[in-house]
Amino acid sequence: MQGFKRYAIYYHPEPSAFADFGKRWLGWDPVAGCDIPHPPYDLPMDQITKTPRKYGFHGTVKPPFRLARGVDIGALHVTAQALMAGLSPVRLEGLKLTRIGGFLALVPEGDTSELRTMAGKVVQALDAFRAPLTDADIARRNPARLTENQLELLHRWGYPYVMDEFRFHLTLTSRVTPELAEQTRALLDQELPELMPRPFKIRSLCLYGEADDGHFHMLHRYPFGG
Repeated sequence: MQGFKRYAIYYHPEPSAFADFGKRWLGWDPVAGCDIPHPPYDLPMDQITKTPRKYGFHGTVKPPFRLARGVDIGALHVTAQALMAGLSPVRLEGLKLTRIGGFLALVPEGDTSELRTMAGKVVQALDAFRAPLTDADIARRNPARLTENQLELLHRWGYPYVMDEFRFHLTLTSRVTPELAEQTRALLDQELPELMPRPFKIRSLCLYGEADDGHFHMLHRYPFGG
């Protein structure tokens, strides 16, 4: 597990047709750690998936962070394992395809308060392993465009979209033009309905590491034990 630039806690679907679709769609398998061919869709798939590809098919819970000075990755692993063993599965009605800004993503349907509470526990419990943000880190978040609350969260937890600002989503595209977004959505509306789990249950979270080339690799899956 050593040798990665940053680490993160992501939701990644357990082995299923849904998980298989996600890795083929994005063209990156974070479990095997390799590129895979896109399906032969009549769309510019490399362009559509350029930004999210390196992360793999995932939902962010604790955003990527550098390890604090003197922290051993083994300690993070042990702490994360114990933390997840004390969490209970989260049940949601399902997922729906939506546009967030300029990109398409899957977001939960129904009440997400339980999901937000779970994510907040993970962010807080593992924060001691996170190195402080640098001035460059803060500048990359374009603080002038953040709300006062988001700016406060950025400085406290290293990311502006956690706690009460948390919005769980599984990104499917880069930012694309409205025309390309509609073409992509039409295709996904045909492909996804039979694959998306309903209800949608989160029974585990995963530790990911970012390699030097920017691609994220799944290192461990932690089942919830509650």
